[in-house]
Amino acid sequence: MTFTDQATGTLPRSTATPAGPAAPEAPSGLALAGAPVPGPIAGALTGPGGRRTAIDTRASTPLLDVTIPVFNEERDLEACLRRLHAYLLGAFPHSFRITVADNASTDETLKAAERVARELREVTVVHMAEKGRGNALRKVWLASPSPVLAYMDVDLSTDLAALGPLLAPLISGHSDLAIGTRLTRNSRVVRGPKREFISRSYNFLLQALMGAHFSDAQCGFKAIRADVARQLLPHTLDNAWFFDTELLVLAEKCGLRVHEVPVDWTDDPDSSVDIVQTALADLRGMARLSRDLVSGRIPVPDLRAALARGPLPAASRAQEQSPGGSLFGQLVRFGSIGVASTLAYLAIFLLCRGFMDPQLANFLALLTTAVANTAANRRFTFGIQGSSQAARHHFEGLLVFGIGLALTSGALAVVHAASGAAPDRWLELLTVTAANLAATAVKFLLFRLVVFRHRPAAAVPAPPTLPSPAQKRPSK
Repeated sequence: MTFTDQATGTLPRSTATPAGPAAPEAPSGLALAGAPVPGPIAGALTGPGGRRTAIDTRASTPLLDVTIPVFNEERDLEACLRRLHAYLLGAFPHSFRITVADNASTDETLKAAERVARELREVTVVHMAEKGRGNALRKVWLASPSPVLAYMDVDLSTDLAALGPLLAPLISGHSDLAIGTRLTRNSRVVRGPKREFISRSYNFLLQALMGAHFSDAQCGFKAIRADVARQLLPHTLDNAWFFDTELLVLAEKCGLRVHEVPVDWTDDPDSSVDIVQTALADLRGMARLSRDLVSGRIPVPDLRAALARGPLPAASRAQEQSPGGSLFGQLVRFGSIGVASTLAYLAIFLLCRGFMDPQLANFLALLTTAVANTAANRRFTFGIQGSSQAARHHFEGLLVFGIGLALTSGALAVVHAASGAAPDRWLELLTVTAANLAATAVKFLLFRLVVFRHRPAAAVPAPPTLPSPAQKRPSK
């Protein structure tokens, strides 16, 4: 990265460097590809009762760092910077800086940004040889000394009046991340039906398949506390548009609080973003992130232990503790897993039926898919992670498997008894399919009400949790 000094406009670094700007508060190292996984937070991230510590607004470091990622925006950039700068000077009561993150622009974008930076002291310019919004935000945010980090699109499609409500929960310690949303009833949005349909469809998939609870992953108007960002960002991989989604999903998996602000948003008709290609890249990103979560590449239990807020003193309401989400979301995820399990069951049944008794083939097909089905539902449908109580869950899952085996075996026995001879192979297949569907409905009820039911006594200890030794060290 190359940095333009905000006071003089000079270029102190002529070549790209992974170390970030020379500031003592900046974290060391931005070479994320091989960076070590950060350890537990050492400092007062949470105060008494698991509350997040409020940010000191009297510090000499700029409280807010707003990043504007740009690529070939020479025409609109200067007007954007002057408008944003004027708004922050007049409406934001704390210190700030604006960082222009130039992503390998091939036009005069960098020169335009440097020209404004020489005039406006609060404007800083960062030039990167690599393209990608996610790459730019990750590097700039990790290098920034400011305690609150934000970004917005260069076209300023979002009404800046939403900036105050976006930042206030982070400064006070109420929330960890804050996002603008265009998809609530209180939002006012002007854009075409194609973009509206793609946006709503994508966010529906996030909620249904990944258990997301935020309403709008793609709105270019977000903020995050720097202490939280430094723990999450090294675990993100996407360098482009999926970066937002990856960060938000990871934050929710780690038990962080995401604040949403309904925004007034006007679509930029001259936007160069290819929404179809971006949507396809987002779908690929969802598949990759799901693999990362399942494989354990991202240490979610460790991050959750370090970052999540502790329970309230009287937290005993199951709906606030259950990680499984809404009934509708559980049904969608359970149904998706069920379809895959049923197809696998039928394939194994047909394979085994060619050389063994139908009851034995049914038993082997059910047993083979039962363990994988229980593990998938435990992780995705009901949101349970880690090895805690895994043995009990799988044991009870096998008991549920026994009920399914009884239903399918009984159905096969009835068909064979009614036909008087060996029934047609497809009649057997239709029978076990119908019985398996009935067993699936019973399985969902038992999973939800018995196997993965929230148990307050085991999940919430009576005394408040104490900070770890790493968290007891005083913050710098």
